[in-house]
Amino acid sequence: MLVVEDDADLGYAVAAALRGAGLAVDLVGDIPAADEAVLINAYACVVFDRMLPAGDSVDYVAGRRRQGWTTPVLFLTARDSVADRVAGFEHGGDDYLVKPFAVAELVARVLSLGRRSLATGPPASPVLQVADLEIDVPRRQVRRGGVLLTLTAKEFAVLELLANHAGEVVSRTMLIEHCWDAMAEPMSNVVDVLVGQLRRKLGGPSLIQTVRGAGYVLAREDAGDRAYG
Repeated sequence: MLVVEDDADLGYAVAAALRGAGLAVDLVGDIPAADEAVLINAYACVVFDRMLPAGDSVDYVAGRRRQGWTTPVLFLTARDSVADRVAGFEHGGDDYLVKPFAVAELVARVLSLGRRSLATGPPASPVLQVADLEIDVPRRQVRRGGVLLTLTAKEFAVLELLANHAGEVVSRTMLIEHCWDAMAEPMSNVVDVLVGQLRRKLGGPSLIQTVRGAGYVLAREDAGDRAYG
């Protein structure tokens, strides 16, 4: 996710709330920085404050839409008139939230928008089933063999991405890009550590296999806990 907000305190609060929901979040404070970010990264959703130092973000989004940009956009603004809300939708916004707002509502709306456009694969199903593993995405619950497991938000995000690509290799870079934010160090062992924790919680027989030099595979059927060369 990308958050574009020039109020530093509000920007940090929004980013923290979204990260707490297990999302990877980049935070910038103006339109030029946002433009650079969307050119480099494939975001599932962008949250724009409307009035930014370089102008109204509605105008920026409208321009990007004319160029074929399809990433879902949620506008945050203190401008609450019907005309302002209509302008937001007419110029390419997908949702519009008036300040002050409840953080829980913001997170729910962003999650809803983000599920529409995960750039790494087909839209996420409400319930993902891999072997005896069941991932209930809306409720953020995971069961294996019918037993409810307790996962952290980050563990859930990694498992959901692997499940959406079950049977395919998911690289460490892909996991970093979609489950961590821009501050994560791609060469660190943060992914390996978290996958190790996830394996322990999922229990045996192991469903997550390591593909040496490539990444990880969530097997559609148990293939044992082994590495592939």
